[in-house]
Amino acid sequence: MKSELRVPSDLCFMKIVENWLLGCLELTLANSIDYLYQSACIRLVLIEAYSNAVRHAHKNQKDIPILLRLEVKDRNVTLEIWDHGEGFDLSNYSPPNPEEKKECGYGWLIMTRLMDKVEYRLKLNGGNCLTLETTLPQ
Repeated sequence: MKSELRVPSDLCFMKIVENWLLGCLELTLANSIDYLYQSACIRLVLIEAYSNAVRHAHKNQKDIPILLRLEVKDRNVTLEIWDHGEGFDLSNYSPPNPEEKKECGYGWLIMTRLMDKVEYRLKLNGGNCLTLETTLPQ
């Protein structure tokens, strides 16, 4: 199953993004896995990625759309989040130290912990693409 959603760069569309994802996952996976746990993890990753694209890549410019793509094939789930911002330089990223009580920097950590593969490609086909992949347990 493949699905895509083009949505404005506005956090008020978060519920639409969540409903799209959860509806697609329920349609394809609800009877085959620990659906509640797995869908919650994938939901958290997508929400983090979408909010980062809105706040950091597009800097709350609501007129620039974000493209979300989902593919579910057997037990493999792939999410793509496409933005048109300047891009994020991963070489400058270091995981936050919880003792320092920083408010930012946890998104990348969450994504890499919950997904099997996280890849960020800059300036690909006119945009930046964050690809998140996981293989769900049997």
